[in-house]
Amino acid sequence: MARGERRRRGAPADGPRTTERAVRGGPARRGGEARGSAWRAALGIVVLSLALGLSGCWLLAWHRARRAVTLHSAPPALPPDSSSPAVAPDLFWGTYRPHVYFGMKTRSPKPLLTGLMWAQQGATPGTPKLRHTCEQGDGVGPYGWEFHDGLSFGRQHIQDGALRLTTEFVKRPGGQHGGDWSWRVTVEPQTSGTSTLPLVSLFFYVVTDGKEVLVPEVGAKGQLKFISGHSSELGDFRFTLMAPTNPGDTAPKYSSYNVFWSSNPGLPLLTEMVKSRLNSWFQHRPPGASPERYLGLPGSLKWEDKGPSGQGQGQGQFLIQQVTLKVPFSVELVFESGSARAGGSQPLEQLAGSLLTQALESHADAFREHFEKTFQLKGKGLSPEEQALGQAALSGLLGGIGYFYGQGLVLADMGVEGSEQKVDPALFPPVPLFTAVPSRSFFPRGFLWDEGFHQLVVQRWDPRITREVLGHWLGLLNADGWIGREQVLGDEARARVPPEFLVQRAAHANPPTLLLPIAYMLESGDPADFAFLRRAFPRLRAWFSWLYKSQEGPVPLSYRWRGRDPALPTLLNPKTLPSGLDDYPRASHPSTSERHLDLRCWVALGARVLVRLAEQLGEAEAAAELGPLAASLEAEESLDELHWAPELGVFADFGNHTRAVQLKPRPPQGLVRVVGRPHPRLQYVDALGYVSLFPMLLRLLDPNSSRLGPLLDVLADSRHLWSPFGLRSLAASSPFYGQRNSEHDPPYWRGAVWLNVNYLALGALYHYGHLEGPHQARAAKLHSELRANVVGNVWRQYQATGFLWEQYSDRDGRGMGCRPFQGWTSLVLLAMAEDY
Repeated sequence: MARGERRRRGAPADGPRTTERAVRGGPARRGGEARGSAWRAALGIVVLSLALGLSGCWLLAWHRARRAVTLHSAPPALPPDSSSPAVAPDLFWGTYRPHVYFGMKTRSPKPLLTGLMWAQQGATPGTPKLRHTCEQGDGVGPYGWEFHDGLSFGRQHIQDGALRLTTEFVKRPGGQHGGDWSWRVTVEPQTSGTSTLPLVSLFFYVVTDGKEVLVPEVGAKGQLKFISGHSSELGDFRFTLMAPTNPGDTAPKYSSYNVFWSSNPGLPLLTEMVKSRLNSWFQHRPPGASPERYLGLPGSLKWEDKGPSGQGQGQGQFLIQQVTLKVPFSVELVFESGSARAGGSQPLEQLAGSLLTQALESHADAFREHFEKTFQLKGKGLSPEEQALGQAALSGLLGGIGYFYGQGLVLADMGVEGSEQKVDPALFPPVPLFTAVPSRSFFPRGFLWDEGFHQLVVQRWDPRITREVLGHWLGLLNADGWIGREQVLGDEARARVPPEFLVQRAAHANPPTLLLPIAYMLESGDPADFAFLRRAFPRLRAWFSWLYKSQEGPVPLSYRWRGRDPALPTLLNPKTLPSGLDDYPRASHPSTSERHLDLRCWVALGARVLVRLAEQLGEAEAAAELGPLAASLEAEESLDELHWAPELGVFADFGNHTRAVQLKPRPPQGLVRVVGRPHPRLQYVDALGYVSLFPMLLRLLDPNSSRLGPLLDVLADSRHLWSPFGLRSLAASSPFYGQRNSEHDPPYWRGAVWLNVNYLALGALYHYGHLEGPHQARAAKLHSELRANVVGNVWRQYQATGFLWEQYSDRDGRGMGCRPFQGWTSLVLLAMAEDY
């Protein structure tokens, strides 16, 4: 019972007799009038106290709610207008729409967007399948970037049934608005020698927000000659869709054209709008060949009737050109910036045809050269196929970088757990976010704990991109220093998220993995990194301070993830989503007495990194504040006292727990949780797995630590964590291993192999294998064996499926979960390079 509760329930200070006298009116009665005045005065005091109390509570709640959706006052980590074409022209245009198979946009709150759709005509009865957004179950695949440099060039292959598409782009700098760029889309049969060549429609589109002016010039039979346009950010520009050719040829190939122009229906509705307009039959009539029917967009538009007064100003425009022809073929789309041509002594040649081919090959050669120089896979003896996997891992991650802008929904922290349900979520201020995404098909948005792992790969390739990404994430800080763990910004992102996941709770943390690339920056010696860290330090300090103060545990130097699910009768073990490990087993009965080992280790790592950063920057006050915390968290005695479980022989969580829980069928409810004996009590949680290893994973243990040996024992034991495909997330010996969390919730972090934690394990084994100590030789041997298992399995699955996967089975190594998952699974590249 809380001390405050005992005070409320206790007797008055003078004891029971005083209470009795007060009830009876006391010994000194002075008449009804006196008594009435006294009662009125007392009542007034009570009412006033209640009013002041309620007013104070309301003001506190209002203050908390307001701070939750107020941006932090610290100076930004990035220069003003860092995304503008004036400051970063080479990053202004990009494939920043990771959820579509192919498209580009500007890094702008009100971007100009371009994209590609396609359909195979006549392949199925009725309306052809229209491909546009990356979907988990649409039958497309494998697909992914063969090359992508994150800046100005990419080549992607997409398999769609009998078709193989190759999408390529290259940018050419010049002018003040981000320069020129060109696309090439090539469509070929999947297998050579196909007797019947399919008829395919490509749909190239441009979408505006209402501020850009588009002036299309239409030629014969619905063919757009070009689209001229103007906006304040882009100046004058022009799109030109070149005549299709056979791949590698220059002679035009017969094509049929359809056009459609309307107001912008909203980005999430583009696909459905085009589907609904594919309702008219047309004839494709190549000379000397039999005509074929195809479904096309309305083919006649009186463009003069769509002038500025009739195009829905403020709503934007949606302009799409359909090109239909027989495979194989190539089509090029050219974007030209007016300012790139202004003042030049000679006219700039259009980036098309042989000039485009030359530019694409030049960039591909530069990519290969920079890749080998950076990761040295060929020098390490890896095969050409393994090198191709590494290139695809990097390219898929870079090609998944997006630019988002919008307002998230935030539920304020009311100071008492559970009370947040009494207030409504509020809109966070509009913010931009430049970030990689875990999966283009399933998670095409920013996730905080994923992003730190993403940037470990990106910063080796291009440190500048990492600085941009980290600066944007730190720009999301609210007044308290909190960053939401999942960022759903903009209509396109919101349309792909279930409503229950839209709201971010300002009491909930996430692993501070952004500190991993920050720690790498501290060692880089790059002056640009150091300058960034100096600007970013106030925000990094505010973020870390919020983390370790808001997630404090029940005893000093302990920490507890806020936001565990309640103990519902349908859940085997309530989830801890803020930890990032979701259904990893914690104490069976959630309580405020819990001590979470992984969170304590993240805080210890954060304190170590922030102290080192403060010392390098000469921030004496911050170093003095955080130094004692870092020293206390580094002390192994404290870690042992709070988390070493002698009865388990490993580190563990602590809480109100029993292992006697299981799901049993109980009609008609279905599976329900049944708790047996022994009853729950405060004890260490017997859930051997990734969490148990965290003091080693984050390299917090001394190489001479007596605890390092037992951790290596369980890591290397096939009865527990070791598998031929990598380390299991949960020991095979655990009662929770492979268990569903509810009737409709299959196991997630209960045995499967995850690349992010295996990468941390490889880094830790490599670390201890290079430090003198009693476990040096064993750690080095385990590193070599684990690396072979992890890399070998990811490569085999990539060869078999063409995808990197979210997780891998510890039983047979097969890829599981969503795909492509070229977020932290791309860490396989750093494992191949032995770069930790």
